[in-house]
Amino acid sequence: MFARRHPYMYFMMVMASIFSLFILSALGIAVGGAIFVNSSIAELDKENAGNVGVIELNGIILSSKDVIAHLKTFRESSDIKAIVIRIDSPGGGVAPSQEIYREIMKTRKEKTVVASLGSVAASGGYYAAASCEGIVASPGTITGSIGVIMQYTNFQELAQKIGLLPVVIKSGEFKDLGSPVRELGDDERLILQSVADEIHMQFVKDAAHARKMEIDDMEELADGRIYTGESALSLKLVDRLGNLDDAVAWAGELAGIEGEIRTVYPREDRRTLLKKMLHSLARTLLKESGISGTVSDHFRFIVN
Repeated sequence: MFARRHPYMYFMMVMASIFSLFILSALGIAVGGAIFVNSSIAELDKENAGNVGVIELNGIILSSKDVIAHLKTFRESSDIKAIVIRIDSPGGGVAPSQEIYREIMKTRKEKTVVASLGSVAASGGYYAAASCEGIVASPGTITGSIGVIMQYTNFQELAQKIGLLPVVIKSGEFKDLGSPVRELGDDERLILQSVADEIHMQFVKDAAHARKMEIDDMEELADGRIYTGESALSLKLVDRLGNLDDAVAWAGELAGIEGEIRTVYPREDRRTLLKKMLHSLARTLLKESGISGTVSDHFRFIVN
């Protein structure tokens, strides 16, 4: 009732409360972060126990930065004996997928790396998985989709209907290759097809090399189709059927870990978690108070 009669006063009270929470949480970030690192690693050192690091690769692959950073951290830690890459991704950018592949191949020279496939590990997701020493998938995992696709929408007819006339000044014949406001020429189509074919063969060769398969055998499977985990096993695209725990146990076995296996995840940035929490809370409170506008409009100085 108070919120409806005095929305802006209610808003100021909410903002003050959230700001106090933000300050307290910020203090917790500095203190809690240190505790997490020191206690977990130090405790394992004292017990001299083996450890398996788990890195999650989720969603569309747009950047390799976080995965590479986590790989380096686990690779350089004497407490980590093996690494499991948990993949749940439909693929993504070519370059970041290749960068992850390369970093995993480098890591394999020092430590065991096993892939655990979730619901989907296709295209770039399989590119990353192929670089691991072993791959574990569920029978119903969707994987494969080994191939490359380029696509864009042509707006030529729409532009003509609304009276838009594109003006292009270019330094070379193919500088506006793939322009959405004109038809694709035959020479241009050949260029794009050539690029797609080249990247496709990079994928095929890398996957075949890491999986220790003949390039011709991998190429036969690389027509873009998807496979279930069960089918992928029979085609030698994966090595075992199982879940994440099975992958962790296998990684520990390959690494020669004796005794209890303890999994360690990279520490998530608490500032990011806090931002998400405050953003969600603020959106709810603003809606209840009847104040219009977005969360960013009212809380930019706190969450941005």
